[in-house]
Amino acid sequence: MRRAVVACLALLAAPAVSAQEMKSPNLSSPQVNWDAAAATLTAPGTATAEAFAKLNALSEKRFSGIAKSSVPVLLPFDIEAARKEAPAEPTATAAPADDKFMRANFHATSFFQAGPAGYDAAFALRVAEVGEFSDIRYADPVYVLMSGLAITYDLEGPALPAGEPVKELEADFPGIRRTLHESYIRYSFERYGVPYVAAIYCRDTRPRPKLLTCRQADRIAVRFLRALTLSGGTPAAPQPAAPVALDRPAGVSRDFSYFSPGSLIPGSGLKKDLGGRPDYTVYAHLRFPLKDAPDFANSQSFNNWGDCDFTGRAWAGRRSGKRAPYSCKVNGRPLVFDESTNYAYPWRDNFCEHRNFYVGQCPGGEGHQGQDIRPSSCTMINDGADRCQAYQHQVVAVHDGMILRARKQEAVFLFINTPNTHMRVRYMHMNPSQLDADGVVSGKPVAEGDIIGKVGNFNTRELGTTYHLHFDMQVPTKIGWVFVNPYATLVTAYERLIGARGTEIKDGDPVPASVPVPPVIEHPTPVAAAPAATDASTAPAPKVEQAAPEKPHKRRPHRRHKRKPKAED
Repeated sequence: MRRAVVACLALLAAPAVSAQEMKSPNLSSPQVNWDAAAATLTAPGTATAEAFAKLNALSEKRFSGIAKSSVPVLLPFDIEAARKEAPAEPTATAAPADDKFMRANFHATSFFQAGPAGYDAAFALRVAEVGEFSDIRYADPVYVLMSGLAITYDLEGPALPAGEPVKELEADFPGIRRTLHESYIRYSFERYGVPYVAAIYCRDTRPRPKLLTCRQADRIAVRFLRALTLSGGTPAAPQPAAPVALDRPAGVSRDFSYFSPGSLIPGSGLKKDLGGRPDYTVYAHLRFPLKDAPDFANSQSFNNWGDCDFTGRAWAGRRSGKRAPYSCKVNGRPLVFDESTNYAYPWRDNFCEHRNFYVGQCPGGEGHQGQDIRPSSCTMINDGADRCQAYQHQVVAVHDGMILRARKQEAVFLFINTPNTHMRVRYMHMNPSQLDADGVVSGKPVAEGDIIGKVGNFNTRELGTTYHLHFDMQVPTKIGWVFVNPYATLVTAYERLIGARGTEIKDGDPVPASVPVPPVIEHPTPVAAAPAATDASTAPAPKVEQAAPEKPHKRRPHRRHKRKPKAED
C-alpha cells in the first residue's frame, strides 16, 4: 500500500494544462465611519480611539477579543448596565456572569470571533422564556448569528436576491432588507458604512414542534435587532484586502487528475439539462482537510454503494451478495454494492449534484452544497464485506480559526478571519459523541493542521452514508453567508499537500483509466480478487429498465437529513 501511495505522488516535468486559470475572489471593503460611531457613545470632544478603548474594557471580559474587530461591534449587550456596575479599579475577578448584561432574553454562546475581517457571534434564545412567543412550540434553542463585515464577496454566479424592505424597523435601521435565502432568514442593513447581517436557520413551512418556521424566526429576529447596542471595536486606517495567493507547485503529478470545475457525473444534476457550477475561484489559501494523501474527491451518492439521491435505482436487491449490480435510473450509471472501489482518480466536482438543498450558486437553485472526499484507502473487516470501516483517517483544520458547534451536533463549522479571508467551512459525517469527548465545541480555537476528528459514515446514525468527508464553504455577501463551490479551492490545497500539480480533464479530453486503491482487509481469507469496477464514463451503459417520465421538481425533505445541522447550533 505504501508503494501505491508513493507512486501516486510521483512527478513529471511537463507543465499542467488548464482550460481556465484559477483566480482570486472579488472582494469589497467598506469605508468605516468610526467618528460617527463614537459620537453615539460620548459627549462631543472625546477622541474616537479613547471612546472605543473604554467601551472595549467593559465588553472584553464577556466577549474576549472584541477589540480585534475592524468594524464597530453590535451585540444584544446592555453596555450601560455593565458601565454602572464596573468597579473603579478593574480586577481579574470582576468579570460579569455569562448572561448578566444580555438584553431581550438572549444568551451569549461560547462563540465570538473578531478580527481584521470583522466579527461573528452566536446567540441563543429559548422561546419558552419569552411570553410573546408562547404560541411557538419549538423546544430547542433558537440560534442567531450576528456578523459585521469588513470584507464582502462579489460573486460571479446568479444574482443574489434583493430582499424586501422592513417597514417596522426602517426608523432604527434605515435601508434594512429582509431576505429568505438558502434556508436562512436574513436581516441586512448598513450602519457607520459597514454591512451587518443577523441570520436564523428556518424552514418555510407549517409550524411543527421540532421545526422553526421562517415566520416564527422573523419575530425572533426583530426582537434581536431591537436589542442591539454598540459594544466594541478598534478604529484603524482602512486596508484594502490583498488577493488570495494562487501559488501552485511547478511539477506535475503522474497520477493526480481532476475533471474541470462544474463537470458533474453525467445525468447527476438537478435535472438532465442542468449541469454544475464551473467556478475556478480559489476562495482561500487553505490546507487540505484530510491529514494524509492520496485522497479522492467524488460523489458518494452516484458512485458504488450510492443511493442515487433517492432518484431511483434499477436493481434486484443486495441479497445476491457483495458486488451485486444496480444502476441509477436518472442516468443509467452502472454501479455495484462495494464502496471500496470508489478510491481512484480522477476527481469529480459534485457541488451542484442532485440534492434538495437550496444553493443559490447552482443552476436551478438547489444542489449538494459542498464536496464529497474519500480518504486514502478503505478498510474492510473481511473479504465478504462491501462497506468501509469508519474512523480510520484523520480530519484536520484547514486554517487557523474558531469552532462553532453545539454538543450532539454532527456538523462542525470552522470560522476563518484574516485580512483577506472571511469564511466558514463545514465538516460533516464524523461521530458527534467522539467530537464531544474531544472538546470540538463552540469557542475552541484551532491552528491549521490540528486534528479535529476522523472521517466517518455518520448521518443521523452510524452507517447512515458511505465512508467520506463532506466539506463545504460559505462566504459573506451583502445578504450574509452563502454557499460557494469549494472544488477549485480544494484542488489547489491538495496540490500543495502532495507537492505536485494536477492535470485537468476538459470536455473532450480522453479520460485516464480508473485504478482504484485496493481495500485493506483486516482478516483476509483466500478468495479470488474481485474485478475492478468500470467507470461509467468509459463503458457503455448496461440495459436497465426505463426511468419514469420526468415530473416537475418538488421540494421535499431530504430523507438522509431528517434534521439538517444548523450553522448556529
